[in-house]
Amino acid sequence: MSTWYEQATFYHMYPLGMTGAPMENPQGPADRRFGELEAYIPHMEKLGCTALYIGPLFESTSHGYDTRDYRMVDRRLGDNDDFVRFVDDCHRAGIRVVVDGVFNHTGREFFAFRDIQEHREGSRYCGWYRGINFGWQSPLGDSFGYDAWQGHYELPCLNLQNPEVKEYLFDVIRFWIDTFGIDGIRLDCANVLDFQFMKEMRARTEEMKADFWLMGEVIHGDYTRWVGPEMLHSVTNYELHKSLYSGLNDHNFFEIAHNVRRLEKIGRQLYTFLDNHDENRIASKLKKKEHLPLAHMLLYTLPGIPSVYYGGEWGVEGMRTPYSDTELRPHLPLEKGEAMHCDLTELVICLGHIHGSNEAFAGGRYQELMLTNRQYAFARHGDRSVMITVCNSDDNPASCSVPVPVNGTEAQVLVAWTPEGMTGPGKEVPEDGIPGEAAPGIVRETNCTERDTAGTGIPGDAAPRAGQETGRGNGKHIPAAEVLSVENGRLNLTLEGNSGIVLKIAED
Repeated sequence: MSTWYEQATFYHMYPLGMTGAPMENPQGPADRRFGELEAYIPHMEKLGCTALYIGPLFESTSHGYDTRDYRMVDRRLGDNDDFVRFVDDCHRAGIRVVVDGVFNHTGREFFAFRDIQEHREGSRYCGWYRGINFGWQSPLGDSFGYDAWQGHYELPCLNLQNPEVKEYLFDVIRFWIDTFGIDGIRLDCANVLDFQFMKEMRARTEEMKADFWLMGEVIHGDYTRWVGPEMLHSVTNYELHKSLYSGLNDHNFFEIAHNVRRLEKIGRQLYTFLDNHDENRIASKLKKKEHLPLAHMLLYTLPGIPSVYYGGEWGVEGMRTPYSDTELRPHLPLEKGEAMHCDLTELVICLGHIHGSNEAFAGGRYQELMLTNRQYAFARHGDRSVMITVCNSDDNPASCSVPVPVNGTEAQVLVAWTPEGMTGPGKEVPEDGIPGEAAPGIVRETNCTERDTAGTGIPGDAAPRAGQETGRGNGKHIPAAEVLSVENGRLNLTLEGNSGIVLKIAED
């Protein structure tokens, strides 16, 4: 039986940016910004998301990772009671909640660091930080030096080999579980955390709450060092993230397939994403906007636990500058996002529900079926069935003959995509829900008589009337009733340019 996190689709919130909180913490009365976040709960449900990663969340000085108090929700968002209600509301909606654990460093206003500033060698907390040296001054004018994360002296590094520090942080986690009811932690800077500390955290949190999930932020390195039965459950899959956008930009599906094959040895439960609060938005990274739906199709169907960063479902763009990440973390009230509702949004909704309702995506075996520079087909194996994804990143149609790895005669089309007739972000969608001109069908069975697709982009015996429910949003998605035939163990189809399809084949 799969755990909740193995089956999960995540939504990712950076709450300080998302709610338009001030960049610096004024230390006044608590604001009330959780209402903006609560408004997103029905939206997450609609997307098929069953888990939320939210953070940084706790009292800090500026960007959220310079922690001032681990036991207090950042007053720019609200207070502890607000977060308790928020978590309760998420749980009632069937959404688990994972928070940022910023344990590599604190801010300079954290009580232990302030005590060293005041008492120097006389402070009982000198051993709480790495590299404390009273023989030199820090660049920020302290009368002592210390190790800082990547040379940022506003982020002094904790000594995670100190038993007192470890017990303090384990007590913080217990407090988060007991007070807020959280379901897991994303460990910030896990690539530089002490391995013994993470191993002990795994053992301690398993005692605190069943199925408590630990996921680490790891950008480079061998992921097997962090993921294991006694270590973390998962890490951020930056390797796949990089290969997804560069593979699409370079028309090189080999790069994506190579990374998937190599990472299979680790397992199929790495945390996968297209963008996050530290990375340029995928809608800005891709050279061709037509590849944005394909990127999402791959995100949801390749091995991994998919995550949507807020705004990604609307195709929000954003690039960091040498001096600011603000564009990556915009203020985005739900009503502003919903005004950008587009065909991509509908695709993300559809993919979220496909992912959640097919157990093959919860750790099912991956099998490569067809691979060229611009066409890629693979299967995810379930119980007596397979899910098959076929993508064409070329501008021109491509005929594909895909071997089917089970004995089945019919392929049920779950979703298909073509960019033709797509309503872009922010464009008005007509009341009938069918934007633009009539779109040609995305897929047709090779050597078969084409069927009428007028007005919908959906193969079928007849096009639905304007406003008629297709079950898949704005008329770009093939309804679940559509089937393609499997002939001599192969699925022969032609994909339009920059299109993709997800099918399910049951064993006869």
